[in-house]
Amino acid sequence: MPENSTNAPTVRGAKISKYPIEHYVADPADTPVQATDSAVSSEAPVSLWLEAWRNLRRQPLFIISAFLILAVIFVALFPGLFTNEQPNAQCMLSNSDGGPAPGHPLGFTQQGCDILARVMYGTQSSLTIGLFATLAIVIFGGTIGAVSGFFGGWIDAVLARLGDIFFALPLILGAIVVVQIPFFRENRNVWTIVLILAAFGWPQIARITRAAVIEVRDADFVIAARSLGVSRTGALIRHVIPNSLAPVIVIATISLGVFIVAESTLSYLGIGLPPDVMSWGNDIFSAKSSLRSNPMALFWPALALSLTVLSFIMLGDALQDALDPKARKR
Repeated sequence: MPENSTNAPTVRGAKISKYPIEHYVADPADTPVQATDSAVSSEAPVSLWLEAWRNLRRQPLFIISAFLILAVIFVALFPGLFTNEQPNAQCMLSNSDGGPAPGHPLGFTQQGCDILARVMYGTQSSLTIGLFATLAIVIFGGTIGAVSGFFGGWIDAVLARLGDIFFALPLILGAIVVVQIPFFRENRNVWTIVLILAAFGWPQIARITRAAVIEVRDADFVIAARSLGVSRTGALIRHVIPNSLAPVIVIATISLGVFIVAESTLSYLGIGLPPDVMSWGNDIFSAKSSLRSNPMALFWPALALSLTVLSFIMLGDALQDALDPKARKR
């Protein structure tokens, strides 16, 4: 229905149209109120982790990577189920660089050892180093980053500069230098390699944790907890850290594959695990001398290494899409 507005205000110096201004107002009977809010208020809110799990279940990338990782873990725990051979006890020089044979589907190494047995048993050392090195950097680097980001001030300045010093040292180069120290050179084993890799790998986790904590520390729920009498340390442990774990989990998953590669690199250079310890890096190092005559001795441990590292990288990508709403694929 039109409404004429003829009593329009006059502005000095402005030219007013001689035609009246018409406003059209719709009849309320023609525009009924719609039920815009159809959400059921009795439903419990979905947590970040539950929503992430729902997204992960629909991602082929997550399903494939999780299946491969579970297979690698199962092989590391029960290598005897996949081969009846002992990797070092039944090595015969008469089988040197031999091809596939009954009971030995992948052939033999230059020392006459069964390749399948060495690949299966080598999974233990490589996966153990990657797993515990990642666990160490998450605990140490995560603690440094959380304290630095939450308390700020001079604590943040000191810890941040400490992280910058270690972050400037390349992982492999730093590990090569430290391994040459007499104590570590004479006591090379799985745990010393874990310690060395963790010593140079924690700054990245610390930086990621610090940034995540800074983003969460001023949230409303943290301020509410502090107003209810929760101490700063209690707020950090109970509220800030649990809500800052998403990016840390993603980086830790990718770092696990990086540490497996780092151990293999050190072993390939001859300064990682001792030769009597089975690992994929040692097998690749031993096979390089017979690459032309028996390339399959290098191919199989390299394939196991590549698939394992690729699985953790794919898992990290899938977790990032699920845990970071800004990075989700539309």
